[in-house]
Amino acid sequence: MSETVNQAVTILNEKLAGADIGGTAKFDIEGEGSVMMDDSGARAADEPADVTLTADSETFQSILSGDTNPTSAFMTGKLKVDGDMGLAMKLASILA
Repeated sequence: MSETVNQAVTILNEKLAGADIGGTAKFDIEGEGSVMMDDSGARAADEPADVTLTADSETFQSILSGDTNPTSAFMTGKLKVDGDMGLAMKLASILA
């Protein structure tokens, strides 16, 4: 796993603590790897998910740091969403 994925798992576990996302989500970080998220937290893995969010490493790190709003990233084409849009919106509110 890349350092970006390892850092993402740590940050996402902090943000997801106690959150009920009600499904499975995957962040696909282009050129780095994938992070799976569900009600038990985040882990480095690449598995089928209810929603897949795809972005380059720079956009992903900017979303995690709070510098980029996930909805804005989606609207400008920097973040692609495939699957359950409701779950994607729920994740956006948790990450914002």
